[in-house]
Amino acid sequence: MNGRSASLVLVGLLALSLNLRAALSAYPPLLGQVRETLGIAAGTAGAAQTGAILAMAAGSLAGPRVGARFGAVRALGGSVGLVALGSLVRGVPALSALFAGTLVIGLGIGVAGVLLTAVVKDRLAARAGAVSGAYVVAMMLGSTIVGALAVPVAVALGGWSYSLALWAVPALLAVGVWAAIMRGSGEARPSEAAAHRRLPWRDPFARLAAMYQSGVSLTVYGSLTWVAPAYVDRGWGPATAGLLVAVWSVAQMPSALVVPSLAERSGRFRRWATATASCTVVAVLGMVLLPEPPLVGAWSWVVLIGVACGAGFPLGLSVIAHRTPDPAASAATSGLALGVGYTVAGLGPLLMGVLVDLTHGYAAALLVLLGAALLQIAAAIGIGDHRREPATAAG
Repeated sequence: MNGRSASLVLVGLLALSLNLRAALSAYPPLLGQVRETLGIAAGTAGAAQTGAILAMAAGSLAGPRVGARFGAVRALGGSVGLVALGSLVRGVPALSALFAGTLVIGLGIGVAGVLLTAVVKDRLAARAGAVSGAYVVAMMLGSTIVGALAVPVAVALGGWSYSLALWAVPALLAVGVWAAIMRGSGEARPSEAAAHRRLPWRDPFARLAAMYQSGVSLTVYGSLTWVAPAYVDRGWGPATAGLLVAVWSVAQMPSALVVPSLAERSGRFRRWATATASCTVVAVLGMVLLPEPPLVGAWSWVVLIGVACGAGFPLGLSVIAHRTPDPAASAATSGLALGVGYTVAGLGPLLMGVLVDLTHGYAAALLVLLGAALLQIAAAIGIGDHRREPATAAG
């Protein structure tokens, strides 16, 4: 692929990626309004977001077959179209519409995540690390912008449901941009063998990739859910504790851009993956043993976790793109890795909450994040640095 074509594909991928966390990020700031309007309990309101994560897992597991059936390029655009559709459904201020729309959004995000890896393998394989980092940063930017605007938009439009529905517009625009860029791109028709490719459960590399992504996903969603409440429990105000989440989010962006590129240039996936996961180890031990200033304190710990979370996700995707022999194998392996990872992400914060209730404190829950980091390190050591093409004719 020539330089101009590669640049256009990258633009299209970034436009799509901006929408792959945004719709879900619009919901938490509006949760209080949703509960008040619909008269539902906190657990019911929270179940919608948990359902979205599990739908992402289902979409990831189904993504390889969807891509093989329709072609990765077309299916990627269609999956972001599902995000737009789910956003529109949530424009109806009813509990059933909220759940249905959120599940459709999660399904679309899950399928898209798998197909992004396949398209990168097919069109931009030489720069898989840098491209993976770039589209992960685009996801973070979309999430940050929408999270900040959700409440003001709800006020301006006159209701939370209108705010949730509005984010269908950028998703549809992104699909239009992608369709225009990829029109006439000449995507090969998927082979019959590819259409019936199974997830590579028996492949050692694929299992290690799933293990790695499980650690990353648990770290991301566990820290997002429970780090701020842990400091509220220590006497911090909710607004100040909320700033911890903002710092955590900002710290992810530079590491997502820089670390995968460094790992790609050096060929040292194991070194960089181990180093970033070790940041979580240090941060969790710090929050448990030295949670407050003047000895370092919370802000340093959340920056370290942010660095680990930001780098971990694109590192896992880029190593899949490098170590699989073709786009179909890349989609199958990333589908398994992301599907297992999102399942762990949906259940992990629940386990942490149970530990908070059982122990009447947050130390045990935070140590779950330590276990997630050690899982990443073990997987990274198993994956190693040498590129090899695993047998993906799985059963």
